Amino acid sequence: MNFRSRQADARAGFPMAPMIDVVFILLSFFIATQIYARWEKEIDIQLPTAETGRAPTRLPGEIIVNVLPDGAVVVNRQTHDAAGLLRLMNRLVEAFPGQPVIIRADRRTAYEHIVNVLDLCRQADIWNISFATDAADPTPADS
Repeated sequence: MNFRSRQADARAGFPMAPMIDVVFILLSFFIATQIYARWEKEIDIQLPTAETGRAPTRLPGEIIVNVLPDGAVVVNRQTHDAAGLLRLMNRLVEAFPGQPVIIRADRRTAYEHIVNVLDLCRQADIWNISFATDAADPTPADS
């Protein structure tokens, strides 16, 4: 008596095509959303406008310091006091001399808060500082 099946054992193989499709879709998603993750922007900040305001070319590793209207300072979505911001900047200078810093201050922020951040940058020996602005809204010509 032969109890073996005469049919060949049809084992299901690993379907590679659907796996490649899923990996490709994930890769496309992460490449498309990576741009927004690089540019830290606090949603509640309304930047002042400037005639020559434009989107700058981004430098690798630049730090964005957001100054809110109440004087709170946010870096990497974490609020820092003056001592904490100075410690952070000192660590940055030790690791990366010449580190670029962008200060994004709300248009309603008191000048004193911006000067405090500039003073902390100077104490940490950061000299590569930029200020973020928005491009001026084109005003319609008078008819």
